[in-house]
Amino acid sequence: MIKVRKSNERGHADHGWLNARHSFSFADYYDPENMGYSVLRVINEDRVAAGAGFPTHSHQNMEIITYIIDGALEHKDSMGNSAVIKPGEVQVMSAGSGVRHSEFNPLTNHQTHLLQIWILPSKDGLTPMYEQKSISEALAKNCFVHAVSEHGRSGIVTIHQDMNMYVAKSEQAGNKNLEASMKRHYWAQVIKGKVKVNGVELTAGDGAAIAEVSELKFDWQPSSEFIVFDLP
Repeated sequence: MIKVRKSNERGHADHGWLNARHSFSFADYYDPENMGYSVLRVINEDRVAAGAGFPTHSHQNMEIITYIIDGALEHKDSMGNSAVIKPGEVQVMSAGSGVRHSEFNPLTNHQTHLLQIWILPSKDGLTPMYEQKSISEALAKNCFVHAVSEHGRSGIVTIHQDMNMYVAKSEQAGNKNLEASMKRHYWAQVIKGKVKVNGVELTAGDGAAIAEVSELKFDWQPSSEFIVFDLP
């Protein structure tokens, strides 16, 4: 079963400094038919104006993944972390029992384009955690990379949930098959290009909820970039 969420079906918010598309209900955008998928609660495609950003605010009991498509994002939090996130890097902040943080576009003449992803944690009240790793070298070797995992390991960012996140990015056409479980759920989110998932074509901004499959077959066109979530 594959259910496509077309790019133009997403919620939209334009705050001037922030232009956002919401795959699921978020902030002032409410759609009772799209409140999330399995433990995947939020996928926001954000474009942040030069020099602008999110002032200090708080979160708790949420696993927050940041993936930069273009530009850069400066992160600061109450755990003492301060870092600039760039394309080719994946950041996970486990808000746990509570954390305050801010994100700003440090560039003075270029917007930052990113995905902000929220995953429900396996349990509440966890100790807050921050982790950021580059996947650029891995993508250069193999254009389809396991980037986030509950168990983590060298080169993979750890998350407090039974889920996996894969990133695919290639200037060339290609394909990849992943073994799947009939009992699990999957979501594919296309950032750039055209991708077929089990024969169903998706274009930039499209997402697809996938369930009751034993295999995932991805075929992509040149200059494509997309993310795949393996969810309970």
